[in-house]
Amino acid sequence: DVLIKDKKKKYVRYAEGAELFSMGLHSFQSLTKDAGAVRKVKGCVLVNLEKVEEFVESFGMEDF
Repeated sequence: DVLIKDKKKKYVRYAEGAELFSMGLHSFQSLTKDAGAVRKVKGCVLVNLEKVEEFVESFGMEDF
């Protein structure tokens, strides 16, 4: 999806986000929960990409 690659969407579903971050689905789900980026809207789970990105960026190279 072109919108995902260009990061023009603020919210995506798990599968789209996992693809964007080049992760497996379960790893991405765990990451989003740790980042506090999950929202449930009328039975649909949406992930705030901005929050996920901030969470990932909070880890420096020294954390490896």
